[in-house]
Amino acid sequence: MEGRMMKTLVIANQKGGVGKTSTLVHLAYYFADQGLKTAVIDLDTQANASFTLGAFKSGTVASSLFKNMARFDLAPIDNMAVIEADPPLANLEKMKLEDAAPAFRASIGRIEANGFDVCLIDTAPSLGIAMVSALLAADYVASPIELEVYALQGVKKMNATIAGIKQQANPKLEFLGMIPSKVDGRNPRHTLHLAELTAAFPTLIMPTPIGNRSSIADALASHCPVWEIRKTSARVAAKEMLAMAKHIHDKMEIA
Repeated sequence: MEGRMMKTLVIANQKGGVGKTSTLVHLAYYFADQGLKTAVIDLDTQANASFTLGAFKSGTVASSLFKNMARFDLAPIDNMAVIEADPPLANLEKMKLEDAAPAFRASIGRIEANGFDVCLIDTAPSLGIAMVSALLAADYVASPIELEVYALQGVKKMNATIAGIKQQANPKLEFLGMIPSKVDGRNPRHTLHLAELTAAFPTLIMPTPIGNRSSIADALASHCPVWEIRKTSARVAAKEMLAMAKHIHDKMEIA
């Protein structure tokens, strides 16, 4: 991607426990494996992405991205650099959006100036200063969802949030869609809800659902992508994760 602009993707959902971090972590591994210089920003105070991707920590912390800094240097390790979540992130809600958002956008520019091809941003499950700042600076957003009873309301809420930000402040923001996550193919309720969501939002439900598989949790705990778990039980999960990552890679038009 020499000479091209960095592309920034936010993984967001206003509901927790839907697979945001596992999605982001696997995208990071996939992009880095493709030879892309990949920056990861963890804006979730739970710091789960920072834990799994601990081998790639850059020494820069996420709260610093909301300050007006002159510069910083990020040196990728195996094509990846992680800007880890830190406790001061919890204080962001005391900031005004008109201060936080421009500072964060400037930091994204500095990351691009460090030669990165892709920036992936994990967010907390709430529409706070951090998530809004990320959406205002991003090119793309994708939302993992669970196929439970409140999924339809969640899709409508997230879709409205993204549409509002796109219309009012970030016209370049593109919603790549919803990623059905933790899907139980033997659960008739999941099958029904997936059919309902696909019918209601035919262009927004990605055709790459991720099953509810223990091998994904094993991979996150082992600090590696699921396709590196050498168990027969991980093969299907690996195939699903790789299909999802390739789909998003292609939708982002990354060469």
